Amino acid sequence: MKTILLSFIALATLSANSQISFNTGDVDFDADLNIINTNAKTDLTAFKSYLTATFGVSTKNIDYMFSINMEPGEIYLALEISVSVDKPIETVIETYEANRDKGWGYIAQQMGIKPGSEEFHALKGKSKAHKDKTSKANGNNGKGNTVSKRK
Repeated sequence: MKTILLSFIALATLSANSQISFNTGDVDFDADLNIINTNAKTDLTAFKSYLTATFGVSTKNIDYMFSINMEPGEIYLALEISVSVDKPIETVIETYEANRDKGWGYIAQQMGIKPGSEEFHALKGKSKAHKDKTSKANGNNGKGNTVSKRK
């Protein structure tokens, strides 16, 4: 009985630790980003290829973002923000490095995306669509494990 209880506690701890706090200011947005994050971790090579093809970002920039301890979901969001505000990814990364403790909602605001704005809802919608695509590609109803190209 102790073994079962300890196994359950270990599993619960692992599940809790796999979620990160994006602090976008929107619970659903954060949940979608966590699914993107989890899916990306199952095949980082495919995820990096997807980012390069979709956003035209160099592998050097992607590797740099991983080197400063950005999670895959954060890298995805940074690239979406970069496209949304039409600023170089380096600008978004600099803002992230200076404000990572304040969360992605604050970072988005610093980049000119206000909470509840059309741009914010567009980011949220893109993340949901990306999450849904990767989940459907895996036949998993919102909890897939693959990365697929966005159309």
